[in-house]
Amino acid sequence: MRAFTRMLSLVIIAVSLLGVVSYSAVTKSDAAGLFKSKCSMCHGLDGKGYPAIHTPNFTSSQWQQRHSDARIAAAIANGVQGTSMPAWKTKLSTAQIHALVLYIRSLNSAKGQ
Repeated sequence: MRAFTRMLSLVIIAVSLLGVVSYSAVTKSDAAGLFKSKCSMCHGLDGKGYPAIHTPNFTSSQWQQRHSDARIAAAIANGVQGTSMPAWKTKLSTAQIHALVLYIRSLNSAKGQ
């Protein structure tokens, strides 16, 4: 049993390390291109959204403060029920979703202040 627990711990560590490596494989430039191709039609090229279709303004410091990275990633992966936001988990890798979260964070208007 002790050997199994040790092996399981090693597997968990290895998977965690692979996750870190895969996240770094998507550059900010890649994330910007991904946002442009997959997200901008509803969220705008600048990330300010479109009030007419009720998409959020990612540049808003208030929006940024109210949404954790995990919540943003879950919205991208699983979509948002009751809205037109689709689930992307079958079309984007975990690394791409993580890169989009970081890109959305970079749009925060308060970060330069």
